[in-house]
Amino acid sequence: MSRKISILNILKGLAVSAVIIGVLAALWRAPFFSPLRLKILGYKTVGDRLEQYETSVTERLSPFFLKAGASYPPEKVILLFIKSKNTLSVYSEDSQNKPQYIKTYRVLAASGKPGPKLKEGDNQVPEGIYSIESLNPNSSFHLSLKVNYPNTYDIKRGKEDGRTQLGSDIMIHGKSASVGCIAIGDEAIEELFILAAKSKYRRWKLISSPIDFRETDITPQPWIYRPWIPDLYAKIKSEVLKLPLKTDLQP
Repeated sequence: MSRKISILNILKGLAVSAVIIGVLAALWRAPFFSPLRLKILGYKTVGDRLEQYETSVTERLSPFFLKAGASYPPEKVILLFIKSKNTLSVYSEDSQNKPQYIKTYRVLAASGKPGPKLKEGDNQVPEGIYSIESLNPNSSFHLSLKVNYPNTYDIKRGKEDGRTQLGSDIMIHGKSASVGCIAIGDEAIEELFILAAKSKYRRWKLISSPIDFRETDITPQPWIYRPWIPDLYAKIKSEVLKLPLKTDLQP
């Protein structure tokens, strides 16, 4: 009898232990536990990066917003990536809700040819209208902003074409090398990262365009043609034309 009770107690103990482990595992993965989890594992949090870079970034960026008549930190940000120029420009709204030019970064690396991204491994930087999905304070490329590719438009066109492996993990990041992403260097990504961390970055808009439609309508031949590309370019053009044409970069 005592042996049966002993085995039963062991089984009960194992069951309780399994429940406790399950609860602890769930808490470990929970979003609200993320900052502490990162610290325990030795990683940086977004808050850590704010503490590290906010003062210097504010000193560098706030004069640009002041000059444009836009608030800092901004309520809304529009990023414009021009493939043909390898530039990433920042715009924000003034008190009249009109987009104003802030500054332009040189893109140090962005692989691929003219035309949208179609599949995993094609090394193409996507073309379209996107948002910023998340921030990575522990990127292998210093810091990064994750783009929401593929978006609903990409998925819809993929289904029409019979494409399933569309790719993922498109980033704007630091360093000077990239495969399918947009590399702008460490100081530049520090500025965008802090700007995003201090604002509602999920409301940001990224316009990734093959050309600057404010200057020309002649688009380069895409690497692979699809019947829907003219429609995509019409949507991109409509967004680009809303922005003032200005840059502080020298040719």
